Amino acid sequence: MIVATSETMPGKRIKRVVGLVRGNTVRTRHIGRDLTAAFKNITGGEIREYTKLMAEAREQCLDRMREEAAKLGADAVVGVRFMTTGVMANAAELLVYGTAVIFEEE
Repeated sequence: MIVATSETMPGKRIKRVVGLVRGNTVRTRHIGRDLTAAFKNITGGEIREYTKLMAEAREQCLDRMREEAAKLGADAVVGVRFMTTGVMANAAELLVYGTAVIFEEE
C-alpha cells in the first residue's frame, strides 16, 4: 500500500476518496531507559533507547493505519501526518492519520 505525505502521486489520479484513516498508540517510558536518559542528559548525546521506542511506536501506528485503509478497500493513504500528545506524566500518544484513496492510472 502506498503511504505518502503528499496529496497526489505522479502518474496516478484519485478515483475515489474512501475516508479518513488513523492509527495510534500510547507509550510510556521505562525506568531503565529513564536512568540511561538521565546519564545522557549529563554527558550529552543521543538517547538511543528513546529513539528506538519512538521508531517502534511510529511503525505500529503506520501498521494500524494501513490495516484500517485496507479494510476500507483503499490502495493508498495520502496526506499522512504524525502527531504526538502528552497523555499523562511519562506517557504520550502517537497518532498518524491520512486520507484513504483508490487510485487509477492517468
